[in-house]
Amino acid sequence: MPWISTIAWSDADGVLREAYDWQAASLGEPTEFTQLGSLYPELVMERLRLYKVVEGAPSSLSALERRVAAYVTSTLNETPHCASGLVHRLADLGVPVERLAETRGGDQRLDAIASYAEKLTRQPDRMQAADIERLREVGLEDLDILDLNNIVAYFNYINRVANGLGLKTPIPAEHARRAVPR
Repeated sequence: MPWISTIAWSDADGVLREAYDWQAASLGEPTEFTQLGSLYPELVMERLRLYKVVEGAPSSLSALERRVAAYVTSTLNETPHCASGLVHRLADLGVPVERLAETRGGDQRLDAIASYAEKLTRQPDRMQAADIERLREVGLEDLDILDLNNIVAYFNYINRVANGLGLKTPIPAEHARRAVPR
């Protein structure tokens, strides 16, 4: 249970109902995270829009690369809610979290992506042009780098929302797979 009150889907109206219904069209119901912002309906709608835009970036990052960046971020932030959803999404890619270290080992591109996510999460004030150059050296183009940056920044944001308001419950597998509104 989060530490603040939320508005149930059945009690929502106006912009909040529209946002809930938008996500429910993909998922069957709004997620706990979506409901967490319900006292400010416009925020709920904008979070869903941002989620859709971040998830839909037209870069060449693979699904695995995107999930690794998000998982590294959520794990470093000790956010059980978000990390649990990423565990499901990594497993769907055939990479159980227990094997993630093996998958990264020897893959310079994936290692560079994970290292970027770690540094931006832990030491954002220490980011330098050399960090971007390392990504270019392993084949990332500028749109890929922008996408990676936004994934890490987005997950840092939602991790702080979840942790700061007490959302600690694991995400059900179906929610993890289909939470992005259509």
